[in-house]
Amino acid sequence: MQIYEELKARGLIAQVTDEEEIRDLINNGGAKFYIGFDCTADSLTAGHFMALTLMKRLQMAGNKPVALIGGGTTMIGDPSGRTDMRKMLTREDIEHNAECFKRQMERFIEFGEGKAEMVNNADWLLKLNYVDMLREVGTCFSVNNMLRAECYKQRMEKGLSFLEFNYMIMQSYDFYYLYQNHGCNMQFGGDDQWSNMLGGTELIRRKLGKDAYAMTITLLTDSQGKKMGKTAGNAVWLDPNKTTPFEFYQYWRNVGDADVMKCIRMLTFIPIETIDEMEHWDDSRINEKKEILAFELTKLVHGEDEANKAQTAARALFSGAGDDANMPTFSVPADAMTDGKINIVDMLLLGGIEKSKGKVRTLIEQGSISLDGERVDDTWMNVTKEQLKAGVKIKKGKKTYVKFTM
Repeated sequence: MQIYEELKARGLIAQVTDEEEIRDLINNGGAKFYIGFDCTADSLTAGHFMALTLMKRLQMAGNKPVALIGGGTTMIGDPSGRTDMRKMLTREDIEHNAECFKRQMERFIEFGEGKAEMVNNADWLLKLNYVDMLREVGTCFSVNNMLRAECYKQRMEKGLSFLEFNYMIMQSYDFYYLYQNHGCNMQFGGDDQWSNMLGGTELIRRKLGKDAYAMTITLLTDSQGKKMGKTAGNAVWLDPNKTTPFEFYQYWRNVGDADVMKCIRMLTFIPIETIDEMEHWDDSRINEKKEILAFELTKLVHGEDEANKAQTAARALFSGAGDDANMPTFSVPADAMTDGKINIVDMLLLGGIEKSKGKVRTLIEQGSISLDGERVDDTWMNVTKEQLKAGVKIKKGKKTYVKFTM
């Protein structure tokens, strides 16, 4: 099976501009394609998995990826999929985030001469003369068509700033620039980016009379309809300092039953033939499928050693053995203690179990918190310094474990 057919078999392709031409380019290793990453945080999330694994698959098939860091477009903010305007970041914040992205991408993509490239659109967008740019590309964009674009529709009622309205033109200009200066002939992105991507493709064809192609990938959602990479309102980061390998493993181990095979098919590098066989496994093997998914993705991001540790810890905890060697651990600072003790609510809030005291109290009142296997039902309970020195194991619900020490 060639790579284009494999992408289709994995359910990754949502829309394409010119399927036969794209199929030939990709299957023959002739695509030099880019995917953009706006650096709005200092870590990539699980939501970037689709793009990162796609780049890896296509590079393995002989195609050349260009990872575009959005140092310039991040200063505007993409309105797609949002109901409000993004927080404005400083140049220094954006540059710091871009450096963090680079380090994380290197786990997936091989950079170097003749291999993958990494570029930052701040290098050209921030040098543009606004009037010159408008004269060069502005006539290629119909305001009527832009307002009909899906990426703007949901923002029109609440208000779309003129700053954000320019995002489509900026993204289109990226493809135009990369086509002329880096030989990019194709762009990839999530299917929520289709309008923006068509803008770039049409700009090249109208201005240069050249062929350029666009292809979007299917966005994966979980059983609650949230975009992948979000759980309980918190991002699942690829940075181990933000989401530990154990937490990362647990996130994928807890994927909904209805989504596990879709995730295996779209995100792992398990051969299609093996996945097709797994589709016919008995329902009683659902947890085995989830373990495979969690292990494969943790291995991809954090390495096989960390994946093995996370799996061993998770299996022990689920079986009741309680091995906490690789459990996420939070060290309570000494200055948080009063007279050698700390209130349970304060401790859980400090350790990130929830974002507010009210939510922590609700969990306790609902019986959703246990300490060393015993249910906590008193919000006035204190944990002592001696307990923390020995280590206390907190369990939230059925699936979240954190060890507190000092």
